[in-house]
Amino acid sequence: MRWQLHFVSVKETSKLMVIDFSASWCGPCKLMEPPLTAMADKFSDVDELPDVAQEFGVQAMPTFVLLKKGKEVDRVVGAKKDELQKKIDFEYHASCYLNSQFVHFH
Repeated sequence: MRWQLHFVSVKETSKLMVIDFSASWCGPCKLMEPPLTAMADKFSDVDELPDVAQEFGVQAMPTFVLLKKGKEVDRVVGAKKDELQKKIDFEYHASCYLNSQFVHFH
């Protein structure tokens, strides 16, 4: 329910939402924590919401789903921080919008 309310509130905006699906037992997820924290610090909002991986068909950890206007625009599977940063930069600059949002699912 919390996820749905959150999702509805941002899906009509052009704001880029980056969803991080990770797990405490996942080694590659732990490797991604420092760069994700650095990226999230640049942007306005960070939330932790559980139980959404199935909705997005997440089959591996970590998985990062990039959404705009409620639609998936890209996805990165694995601890690929450079690829994730490039995709965020591309979507961020493509929209010319200053706010992005990180949502963490553990």
